[in-house]
Amino acid sequence: MRLTRLIPPAAFIFLISYGCTQHKVEVAPVEVKPIHITIDVNVKVDKALDDFFGDIDSAEEEIRTQSTSSE
Repeated sequence: MRLTRLIPPAAFIFLISYGCTQHKVEVAPVEVKPIHITIDVNVKVDKALDDFFGDIDSAEEEIRTQSTSSE
């Protein structure tokens, strides 16, 4: 019974104190800067070109050895 008498005044005090507070939120502007990313893919390209032109280089060497041996 005592608890039921305390609930209304406690709720009233809570609501009064809640209404007296002020909250202010300021949002600062966010600065977005560009990001520069450099990716070095020369190694992969160089290996791929070596594989591609390797057959041509070996064929050229064979042609040179055949032409020098036939002379």
